[in-house]
Amino acid sequence: MIATDLTGVRSTERPHVAIRRELGRADRAVYRAVADFSTPVLDLPLRTISDFANHSKPWFVAAAALAAFGGRQERIAALTGVGAIGLTSFVVNQPMKLARRRERPDRPLLGVPESRWVLMPTSTSFPSGHSASAAAFAVAVGHLLPGTRWPLRSAAAAVAFSRVYTGVHYPGDVIIGAAVGGLLGAATARITDLVVRRRVARSASAADAGRLD
Repeated sequence: MIATDLTGVRSTERPHVAIRRELGRADRAVYRAVADFSTPVLDLPLRTISDFANHSKPWFVAAAALAAFGGRQERIAALTGVGAIGLTSFVVNQPMKLARRRERPDRPLLGVPESRWVLMPTSTSFPSGHSASAAAFAVAVGHLLPGTRWPLRSAAAAVAFSRVYTGVHYPGDVIIGAAVGGLLGAATARITDLVVRRRVARSASAADAGRLD
């Protein structure tokens, strides 16, 4: 497709390519802004959060606590949250990462202080699996247990921000990861709602039939 830029020069670049390039520039600009923001007091806490979130450890710990110390509803929510993580991990780490092989940020070149660094993953950068799993668990469990909604979402947001702060992801990786995780978490919770309602309805029908007998 032939287009004309602001200087009047004709270009054969496709519009979606130009848009993607501009988004990439904006993404790197925000990444640099975070890197340039001097907050040494946050270095250790956010490194710790980022490392602890490897392999979805915070969410499995939270699920285990809900199952161990809660009732039936908490156990259902815990199982749903773990299921949401599994679904999200598959979607993000298979089709999405394979379809868009974005390289990890170059931390020295883009100015991320070494005091913030965590181990750079070997997988591709887009989207952020940590952010996706965090959002999936927070949204799924928060849907079923409204009282946990804001604590879990705050924890998920801290994990997501830590991935940019430590330099292992661009902001766009985190935003898309969290969006995908949130959508899949909500879908998983709705499926759980449907299954539970059907079981309750069947139990009520069976009880009514027993009374009629």
